[in-house]
Amino acid sequence: MLSEKDLLNVIHTSVTAGKAILKIYGSNDFQIEKKSDASPLTTADKLSHETIVKGLTTLTVDYPILSEEGQHLRFEDRKKWETFWLVDPLDGTKEFIKRNGEFTVNIALIHHKNPVFGVVYVPVSDTLYIGSEEVGSYKIEKVSEGKHPTFKSLTESGHRLPLHNSKDDTITAVASRSHPTPETKKFLETLKKSYRKVNVTSAGSSLKLCLVAEGTADVYPRFAPTMEWDTAAGHAIVLGSGGNVIHSTSDRHLEYNKEDLLNPWFIVWRKGQGAG
Repeated sequence: MLSEKDLLNVIHTSVTAGKAILKIYGSNDFQIEKKSDASPLTTADKLSHETIVKGLTTLTVDYPILSEEGQHLRFEDRKKWETFWLVDPLDGTKEFIKRNGEFTVNIALIHHKNPVFGVVYVPVSDTLYIGSEEVGSYKIEKVSEGKHPTFKSLTESGHRLPLHNSKDDTITAVASRSHPTPETKKFLETLKKSYRKVNVTSAGSSLKLCLVAEGTADVYPRFAPTMEWDTAAGHAIVLGSGGNVIHSTSDRHLEYNKEDLLNPWFIVWRKGQGAG
């Protein structure tokens, strides 16, 4: 579906967008606006969007792009898409504004409603997560410092996920830093009935999905609103590591390019702990 050249160009695009974000991150003027849903929008969101669109339109494949900061077409037009790019140019804008470093660049390739390839780049730490069920998932640190002429050389410079294995009597849950809910607290309480020890950590943006993919966390319950572009790239990386992302009330997988781009509540599981 993607040539090796295109894979590398998508990754390069995410890193270039991250560098553009960092220039604004280091300034004193984010130019914060409020979108129609009251969520924040900064100059960095817009610049990253423009950088990613420019990069994706130079690929040898010509897939449509659905970006959080771009034009959102009617479902009547979108539903004809078999394959498309789903992009969050700056996931974790609140974390960006707080300057805690927990924000990411998310690029996912969706095919027949499923995430088949995902890139999550963490600009502050220069860390890249990539993955799909076909090639597996990887974490590459200091990615912008290396020269990677092939996709294989890139993956060989990183670590295959998961990095850590779960313990039978202990479970680590990761929760949203900016969106705690009573439902999440209740879910965490239910885990205590099955495990001797329950550890809870928090993180911003799609890093939560990446923590599950790498095995640092075993489960990520999300009982608060998210949009499709928030989860798609991380979802692909979780799948490539052997985990899954399912509805909170069933074993149905999250799907993409729905008429309503709002995700249902969901749970991200490591393999062997509800992943199916």
